[in-house]
Amino acid sequence: MEFAIELSLFVGFSYLCINQIIHVKSDQALVIYNSLSGKKETFIPLHEGHVGMYVCGPTLYSEPHMGNMRTFINFDFIYRCLLHLGFKVKYVRNITDAGHITNSAGQEVDSIGSAARLEQVQSLEIVYKYNVKFQALQQLYNLLPPSIEPTATAHIQEQIEVIEQIIENGFAYVVNGSVYFDVKAYMQHHNYGALSGRKVDELEQETRSLNAQDEKRFFADFALWKKANPEDMQIWRSPWGNGNPGWHIECTAMSTKYLGKQFDIHGGGLDLKFPHHEDEIAQNCGSFGCNPARYWMHANMLNVNGQKMSKSFGNYFLPKEIVDGTSSLFTKSYPAAVVRFFMLQAHYRSTLDITDEALSASEKGFERLLEGLSLMDELSPGTQSTIDIYPVIAAAEAAICDDFNAPLLIASLFDAVKHVHAILDGKATLNAEDLAALTQFFTTMVQGVLGIETPAKEENHRLAGVMDVVLHLRQNAREQKDWTTSDLIRDGLAKAGIQVKDSKDGTSWH
Repeated sequence: MEFAIELSLFVGFSYLCINQIIHVKSDQALVIYNSLSGKKETFIPLHEGHVGMYVCGPTLYSEPHMGNMRTFINFDFIYRCLLHLGFKVKYVRNITDAGHITNSAGQEVDSIGSAARLEQVQSLEIVYKYNVKFQALQQLYNLLPPSIEPTATAHIQEQIEVIEQIIENGFAYVVNGSVYFDVKAYMQHHNYGALSGRKVDELEQETRSLNAQDEKRFFADFALWKKANPEDMQIWRSPWGNGNPGWHIECTAMSTKYLGKQFDIHGGGLDLKFPHHEDEIAQNCGSFGCNPARYWMHANMLNVNGQKMSKSFGNYFLPKEIVDGTSSLFTKSYPAAVVRFFMLQAHYRSTLDITDEALSASEKGFERLLEGLSLMDELSPGTQSTIDIYPVIAAAEAAICDDFNAPLLIASLFDAVKHVHAILDGKATLNAEDLAALTQFFTTMVQGVLGIETPAKEENHRLAGVMDVVLHLRQNAREQKDWTTSDLIRDGLAKAGIQVKDSKDGTSWH
């Protein structure tokens, strides 16, 4: 079992390395749709051959819903594409485990503290609980780990330092132990709304209720630091008194710490475009004098049965529910690899409607793709090539370079599957060199770029998740000195061919 897992990891890494070889054949420039300009632009990194990319990660007051997971899958695909194109990528994705979140009414609320009070636990327990769940989802949906995954709580000092710089530059003010960004002062030098296209006068008309309006000089001002309330469960010291950071400041502090005052790509869900990303730009300009990212990228929303996903519509579901088959919205369970494949069949900038029928159709396409992958092993080289496979390879490369067009990439792979069947049916032949190129291309694109796991590898992830639960139950039994239950679990696993070993470093299995 351990050998199989290690082999799969080695193979996965190898595919990412092989990507570099395939790309040598393509000199096509990468084009990215920049949300800031509203058009496609040729991608020119700040440092040749290197990409700094920051993507907004989860807020740990609940489990990410399927719409959130679509964003993470899309940017995992983009990350894989950049690696495939030969870039050395520093991918930073944050973890929000502190701070006041701006809700739909424009109020700054302590979402983590609220969740902790609701469940009657400490805020740290909430953060730990949902981070464990998120990390498990990353494995389940085969997301490559980012280069750095910083947390807000580990960067309070950096956030304070950025706030101090904004105050010094005249774009923030202190009131009663809280600090607010001064939007009017900012608008004298910069365009507030450059990313979202929102106008301040329109925002005022849309505003339904305001948090601490009596403290703010202007309705659009937003919190950089919030004075602690008696019920707050997370409190830190600052030059302005005890409190906690606003929602937006952590991303400015962490993105610039790890990627510099300006970097290449900033990504996230379309729902973050305003106010979160707009306020990030304001904070960065207010502290460092420049927009943090040269290219802003936004993944579009996920609809469910033709409606926006919402608890009020009764169409809200979690990423694990569709895999476990526990969601009433779908007639059956779907493997995570199928769901990932379904997500990538739509361009990241397009809305996607998830339905039972669409998933079922996607599952059939997924099976055809994996069948093509497995049939590669049955192909034998001929003395000559009677078909030209390089236009298919070129089409795939072109799709990647055209704003990471996953649907077109997948279409090229199905063209490759047609070639595979033609060879098997004796209607076409490929010489040894061309057959090697086709095999390398297909495996790299499916497993390395699309990140599609074979069923066997996905089962390894599932087994690992089950074993985590089983060993946790066994550990509880051992702590309670219930040796009968502990031994029963161990012996039962042994009968199933799984050996459990206890040591001073913990419990392992193979």
